[in-house]
Order: sequence, then structure tokens, then C-alpha cells
Amino acid sequence: MMRAEYGFSKGRRGAIIPTKGKTRITIYIDDTILDEFRARAEHMGRGYQTLMNDALRAFLEKSEQHVTAAVLRQIIREELSERPRPTRRSPGRAKTARR
Repeated sequence: MMRAEYGFSKGRRGAIIPTKGKTRITIYIDDTILDEFRARAEHMGRGYQTLMNDALRAFLEKSEQHVTAAVLRQIIREELSERPRPTRRSPGRAKTARR
């Protein structure tokens, strides 16, 4: 039997069942990108969203570079090599005019 009214004063927004490791989101993807993922997923017999998730994970793992002492030295060397070196004069020596 249905009630005439239901009280939702103690209700909360959001998923009834909490997610474990994945979150539902809404994003906008170019049609051509989505079509390509769907075609590849169909060819592989997988879901296109799983394929997109795997591609994003692979990109993040590939591009992640931890900053170690060696990496920091390399970055500094590259930065220094791109800049022109200033000319140095010894302190205390005055510039003299040539005649």
C-alpha cells in the first residue's frame, strides 16, 4: 500500500551505494575521439569506457617522472645551457682605456 505522502527531510543526495574505486562523471569528448574509441573497443570486444580509462592510466604512468637528484641536475644543466653566459670581471680590477 502506498502512502499519500513520503518524508524526505532526512534524505541525502548522492549515490545510494558507495563506489569502490570508480566515480561516475559527465565529460564532453570530441565526436571523432569517441567514435574511434567505440570502434576500437568493439574490435577488441571490450567496453569503450574501459578502453578510455586504460588509455588515460597509460598516459599518466608514462608521463610521470619523479624528481630525483639526477633528474634535478639534468634539468638545471638544460636550463643553464640555454642561457647565454655573462662575462665576468675580476673584482677590484678597474676597466682601463686603451690608447
